[in-house]
Amino acid sequence: MFNDTILKAARGEKTDHTPVWFMRQVGRSQPEYNKVKEKYSLLEITRQPELTAYLTGTPVENYNVDAAVLYKDIVSPLAPMGIDVDIKPGVGPVISNPIRDIKDVEKLGELDPYKDLDYIYKTIKILTEEKLQVPLIGFCGAPFTVASYMIEGGPTKNYHKTKTMMYNQPETWFKLMDKLTEMSIRYLSAQVDSGAKMIQIFDSWGGALSKEDYAYYLSPSMDKIIRAIQEKGVPVIVFGISASHLIPEWNKLSMDVLGLDWRTSINEAREMGVKKALQGNLDPALLLADWNVIEARAKDILDQGNNEGHIFNLGHGVFPAVEPDTLKRLTAFVHEYSKGK
Repeated sequence: MFNDTILKAARGEKTDHTPVWFMRQVGRSQPEYNKVKEKYSLLEITRQPELTAYLTGTPVENYNVDAAVLYKDIVSPLAPMGIDVDIKPGVGPVISNPIRDIKDVEKLGELDPYKDLDYIYKTIKILTEEKLQVPLIGFCGAPFTVASYMIEGGPTKNYHKTKTMMYNQPETWFKLMDKLTEMSIRYLSAQVDSGAKMIQIFDSWGGALSKEDYAYYLSPSMDKIIRAIQEKGVPVIVFGISASHLIPEWNKLSMDVLGLDWRTSINEAREMGVKKALQGNLDPALLLADWNVIEARAKDILDQGNNEGHIFNLGHGVFPAVEPDTLKRLTAFVHEYSKGK
């Protein structure tokens, strides 16, 4: 039978148990993934639908989580738009032709999802039509997060070039936001049409902005994307790290689920007036602690979530040193402890 518990939780409904999935549940903590990575790079994996489907489904089989998350990278749609991007091990996305002015934005092409990224949608169909008995979560990077790579040329700690463009070249900035908003809607819509049942927007670096700047420079684009996907009948999650100060602003957006990192508790988010479903938020570093520590922290989170409008997850992604058995044990504990709450 199809397990739709996570979809009910996203709608704020009472569920038989608290659903759980882990960001980066497909990755270097899995022996199956590490074996594949000995032969292929990340981009090479994502261009092979059968292989990507295998890796995406493995955590569901191994851990009994309540959702699968599509294995791909947030910069996947950029190359078809004319961005020369590579993912370098130990570094991340690196771009050799960064955006510098409005002429660079005007040169960007439009994404044709099924033509440019057909392998992603083939993967989704394999997963949703042949493999999974849980919902598949599709995703994209939020406009600010994606723009930061495009402008900086790669990962950054200060976002100086990105913010300088925002402040000094507002026309360029908003034109880029329009491009990325339309790209995201096309990209995500095709994921939903191919079978994804939920969408998460990773605003990984949005926390670099003040609440006021986020409201002015980002919120209109974010809400446009969220509403377009909700019109297709699927719930939308928004998640970012170091973004506690943005919770009041995010709460104004139309998202269904607000993802928390470990810096803000569920109770604190509720005290801020958040009535949306919440996702989170165990500190991933705790996965290296003794089990009694993990269990105590998980209990606290589950007690606050109260099995209503709560999706259990980490406050960031699983990292390589985590033992797969820990994730399996944690999933079983979440399911068992939350039953009947």
